[in-house]
Amino acid sequence: MTFSTSRRHLLMAGATLFASPYIPKAWAAGPAGASDQRLLVIILRGGLDGLGAVMPTGDPAFAAIRADFQSPKLAEAYKLDGMFSLNPVMTNLARLYQNKQALLFHAIATPYRARSHFDAQEVLENGMPNSGTGTDTGWLNRALTKMQPARGVNITPRSALAVAATAPLILRGAAPVESWQPQVLSYAQADTIARLEALYAARDPSLASALREGARVDEFLNDAPLDRDARRRQAGSVGGFPDAASAAARLMAAPDGPRIAAMNFEGWDTHMMQGPYDGRLAKNLQALDMGIAALEKGLGPAWAETTVLIVTEFGRTVHVNGSRGTDHGNGGVAMLVGGRVQGGRVVADWPGLADRALLDGRDLMPTTDLRAVLKGLLAAQLDLDERVMGEVIFPGSGAVKPMTGLVRA
Repeated sequence: MTFSTSRRHLLMAGATLFASPYIPKAWAAGPAGASDQRLLVIILRGGLDGLGAVMPTGDPAFAAIRADFQSPKLAEAYKLDGMFSLNPVMTNLARLYQNKQALLFHAIATPYRARSHFDAQEVLENGMPNSGTGTDTGWLNRALTKMQPARGVNITPRSALAVAATAPLILRGAAPVESWQPQVLSYAQADTIARLEALYAARDPSLASALREGARVDEFLNDAPLDRDARRRQAGSVGGFPDAASAAARLMAAPDGPRIAAMNFEGWDTHMMQGPYDGRLAKNLQALDMGIAALEKGLGPAWAETTVLIVTEFGRTVHVNGSRGTDHGNGGVAMLVGGRVQGGRVVADWPGLADRALLDGRDLMPTTDLRAVLKGLLAAQLDLDERVMGEVIFPGSGAVKPMTGLVRA
């Protein structure tokens, strides 16, 4: 099955799937016996509170700083090691951690140290050492243009999937990108599709082909028309994320489906009524956890060859504010999950939560550069050279060494 469509398909087809102007013909299978690896990047937009997701319960300052966490539900938290516990709503992530398929990073951040969502997301996605560079390509797209398939890694041709209406910055650039998102409007009847296809075939064969391919994607995903409430759930929302993850997994699991993808999850800017166990943060974490489970189920046997990177633009303040939320901060968490992940560990050079250890007296001090994780992942997944990563993928990062031991060989 080949999902090759044009941008004009956005206007017509049931599922939104379109390609860059040169339209790659397939996410084709590689040589027999080649490793069939998959990489998905999930961006949590708004700034995840890392202390609320991966709780440093072993730090003596934590109990006083986060008094709102002192609830009977804290006893339900999954103990990761002597320092950290996982928020109890994330039962699937806890299971993967126990099965050594989840690797967690704490006190981690990009080089960005201010607190603007726009600037922080720019640095996260374009891979530059600071904001305002004007760079309009993403590090993942640049990585695809420089990948070395010499070791038999099956990620050819060099195309990627954006689970969004348009490709996010992380995937913009010269490498081809297909975009898809779940349909939130009513689906057209088969007869209507057939009539439109005949009309377009007489005037614009490429548009007819795009419509036909879009209908095939709908059929492949077996998407039923959504009810009124379900149609309100956007792919990147707390309600729509698990469904979008499930559909994306099925696309990536297909023999001729994409092998590199990125998707968004909005709504992590928890300034008020954050609620680690039953508030907004808890609902977001639970939806993320459900999405992870949907990815595992939807990918099926392909999960064994999959790595999912979960990142956010920055962490949040250590102390809870007067609105029972947290504000924009710095150090936070990142996650790797998947069948290829060498997990069952929390990687952290823990700085501590004492006042003297905080950045600017308010933030968790970042002690790990996120680019070390990204470089290590790209080296393992795309066989990228360290020099290329330091000069092209993440310019100015030569001193940041790739982290090793992230995935299984």
